[in-house]
Amino acid sequence: MPLNDANLLRIIRELAQKTENVFIEPHAKKRMRERRITRTQVYACLRLGVIDEHAHENIRGNWKCTLRHHHAGDLVRVTAAIEKDDDGDWIAVVTVF
Repeated sequence: MPLNDANLLRIIRELAQKTENVFIEPHAKKRMRERRITRTQVYACLRLGVIDEHAHENIRGNWKCTLRHHHAGDLVRVTAAIEKDDDGDWIAVVTVF
């Protein structure tokens, strides 16, 4: 079932309330170090950010978007995908810039 921006944003914000629902992929961790972006900034972007790149389905069939949020004087953008497994839905942080 296709998701629109509003529905995907609602799901991301709900899941991001618990940090255990957020997995930061190795590529995103590398970019965070390079750009001096903290986990706190990433979580704030997931919880409070607005859609910067519209919701779309990726090649694996997961819904993905990019969020943006100003935090601690920095503009943070997070590309996130909703993943599913036997334990439920979770957020995969794909990259950060």
